[in-house]
Amino acid sequence: MLDTSSAVMMGSMCAASVRCYAAALKAGVLLVDLGERSLPLRHSHHRYRVDGPNGMQTLTVPLVGATNNMMTPLRDVLISEHGDWRRLHWGALYSAYGRSPYFDYVADDLSRVIHGQQRYLQEFNSQMHQVIVDFMDLPLTTRYVDAGGNIANDDGVMDLRGRIAMKKQDTLQLSNVPYYQMWKGEDGFKADLSILDLMMNMGREGILTLMAMQQTASR
Repeated sequence: MLDTSSAVMMGSMCAASVRCYAAALKAGVLLVDLGERSLPLRHSHHRYRVDGPNGMQTLTVPLVGATNNMMTPLRDVLISEHGDWRRLHWGALYSAYGRSPYFDYVADDLSRVIHGQQRYLQEFNSQMHQVIVDFMDLPLTTRYVDAGGNIANDDGVMDLRGRIAMKKQDTLQLSNVPYYQMWKGEDGFKADLSILDLMMNMGREGILTLMAMQQTASR
């Protein structure tokens, strides 16, 4: 039985932020709640933010049905193929990271996910997550659960459901540690991008950034 005495719980996130992965890595165990309900627009379940030659861009996986107050359990949320979004996402990623140090090493695996035939959002998200964990060689155990509204008898689990958003600053006890970014430019380092940004720019060494974010916050 998996020890969850030190774990974080999130909903199914789409290429979650660097800060999300730092929090998960610090715990060592990530619990993904597929029973989560009510997915307001501010959540990052089907959005991820990248940075490219034209600045930061938020990429969205379109969903079937309204998303402002969706009461469907996350495991049952369906992807819409409206707007040729898969081609648009791949084009945006290629534009942003095609010349980055590690794009060519992960491009095939990433392309297979983005151009896949997933019907459910959690399926797409979990495949993206696995590519990230495998390529960055993260010592992170991921368990998919159906907690729904409560976490029963799971002492030590940090519940981050509903606390992580793109439009609001999170309250995670983590520092932003600058790393090499291709498109840093005059605006300086951009924090809270998708983990894809760290992966493309730093490769497996990105784990050092994730670890430093934990250490500097505890000083």
